[in-house]
Amino acid sequence: MNQDIGLLFLRVSCGLLMAFGHGWSKVVKVVSGDFSFPDPLGIGAAPSLVLAALSEFVFALLVALGVKTRWMAIPVTITMLVAAFVQHFDDPWGKKEFALLYAIPFAMLIITDGGKFSLDRMIGKE
Repeated sequence: MNQDIGLLFLRVSCGLLMAFGHGWSKVVKVVSGDFSFPDPLGIGAAPSLVLAALSEFVFALLVALGVKTRWMAIPVTITMLVAAFVQHFDDPWGKKEFALLYAIPFAMLIITDGGKFSLDRMIGKE
């Protein structure tokens, strides 16, 4: 029971912090047509922004709700690893550390899943 409460707290807190602390501003940029954004993977600024917005807002919210938690945590984890090791490659450790502090709990959710209090478990889909 305590483990499931811990997973609930982790999912909801990290998912909402990511969605509204980082993802929402990217969604606003996409909707407003402002596609100025770094291109760490060489796919273009617009696709990079859209993928980051999807990952940091949509997928993070789905993690918070416990919808396909393992699958939804994968793109968020990848996005944070790209931020840490590609976008901030030449930056000091403190800049990398921030992205890694998000990557770690989302990676943990890939391993553990969302727990008993996830939406998927409550409606019997998992």
